[in-house]
Amino acid sequence: MLTAGALLICLSALSVHGQHAITLDDMYVDYGYDYTTDSPNTFFDVGDWLFDLMEESNSCDPNPCNNAGSCQRISDTEFKCYCLEPYIGNRCQKVRNVCENVRCGRGGNCVLNVKNHPYYECKCRPPYHGTNCNLLPSSVCEPNPCQNGGSCRKGDRRLRCFCADGYTGRFCEIAPTDCYEGNGETYRGVVSMADGKECLDWHSYFIVSNGEDPFTMYSDFTGLGQNNHCRNPDGDDKPWCFTKQGSKLQWEYCNVKKCSGGDTAPPTPLTPVPGSAQFSQCGKSQSVRNSRIFGGKKAFPGAHPWQASVQIKQKGSTAEFRHYCGGILLSSCWVLTAAHCIESNLDYQVVMGGVNIKKQEDMDQTIPVIQTIVHENYRSTLQALYNDIALLKLQVTDSPYCAKETLFVKAVCLPDQAFPAGKECVISGWGATETETISSQLLNARVFVISDEKCKNLDAYRNVLDSSMFCAGTLQGGIDSCQGDSGGPLVCEKNGTQYVSGVVSWGVGCAEKNKPGVYASVHAFTDWIQNKMK
Repeated sequence: MLTAGALLICLSALSVHGQHAITLDDMYVDYGYDYTTDSPNTFFDVGDWLFDLMEESNSCDPNPCNNAGSCQRISDTEFKCYCLEPYIGNRCQKVRNVCENVRCGRGGNCVLNVKNHPYYECKCRPPYHGTNCNLLPSSVCEPNPCQNGGSCRKGDRRLRCFCADGYTGRFCEIAPTDCYEGNGETYRGVVSMADGKECLDWHSYFIVSNGEDPFTMYSDFTGLGQNNHCRNPDGDDKPWCFTKQGSKLQWEYCNVKKCSGGDTAPPTPLTPVPGSAQFSQCGKSQSVRNSRIFGGKKAFPGAHPWQASVQIKQKGSTAEFRHYCGGILLSSCWVLTAAHCIESNLDYQVVMGGVNIKKQEDMDQTIPVIQTIVHENYRSTLQALYNDIALLKLQVTDSPYCAKETLFVKAVCLPDQAFPAGKECVISGWGATETETISSQLLNARVFVISDEKCKNLDAYRNVLDSSMFCAGTLQGGIDSCQGDSGGPLVCEKNGTQYVSGVVSWGVGCAEKNKPGVYASVHAFTDWIQNKMK
């Protein structure tokens, strides 16, 4: 078990986006070496063990089987899913590893095609071609793989394209007019490099094996295709793509130039909501698209507008504040967090609005904390943290307001009930423990609420849980997917409104089987919270 001061929440670090200098070698295409397709040893495991911990009622209504699977009711609490190929898992939530034994020749990549048997295809790198990318023309420069009038020169084991003026790319595929306007949502160019790394195909097995299908997640975006071209399907700052770094899935902004004169004015959402409407409603994020969660990785501005970075420095110190815990905005002047984040020898401030805690962003609001209130019955033991809840009172910045409501800063609602086992919710944060900040980019992940009875029966938590806590498990299995900060939010949706159901508290390990995260139950403390905020 963790000690009282140590925290369970482990986070993956998103890569640091450094500049990549294009070298001469980047312009060559090797064809004499064997680039056998990578095959994942283990496909993304969307935790069948977790589903076993969740109680169900009316077991087939609504249908719990994903990806058009059919449900057979066995009893009030039991069911069986029958999955369509190539999906597998207790709820048809995983894709069978159709690429496991596929060899796509030299330079070929196995990509998914879930609509047609055998549910994969080999994407060949010129000059190779054929069903399995194992055919090589008698001359690697005939037919000419270089586009837009480029000329091909054959080397010993590689070829190089010499491009016409203004054209770039390994095959001269990038026109001089290839650029993006605004934030790049309308970009339909062919750039497919990011920080010097080649983008993964949008239907790459590796993306889906990490938990999501871009074509499903961004079904209302028309720009994705059977390619690896950079796109911006989710309203980010500029075109981006997924890349593979070792065994990790990462995302990177692409090396796409901005069209001249394409700069736009600062977005109007920075304007505060009119005074009479400030914080008049809670639990509404700015857009459906930005609220989507992809792969348990990055979050976008406005997706979690109640998310706060609770920052500290030694009391009276002239040092800079640093991120320490997560927090949840409940109203203009009150932030909810975990009791174990509060120490008497520290000064506190909160930062809200942005998603990158390592830089100042236009939407940021930084507000001093003038009072910390820890629950009177907070108690830490070697096994658990009890009544792990606290409030931060913020300093008034523009009477009568502390934080100002914008599209990037909003309050979440307090729950009027505990959410049932099996409810899908969201955690978010920068993945901080008390001693280390792992990610500068706001992260998020989906979790399922687990029944108290079943969580208390787990060996790791036996005899230590009480009514002030509940368990939830993440579907983004693996050590790099425990998104969340100590003190950060677990938020559940009901009828289009978001409620803070839990505060990240403690646990054992990180995304390990039968060791879900433990959260302070906000519903258990609603009266206490409301009384303190009066």
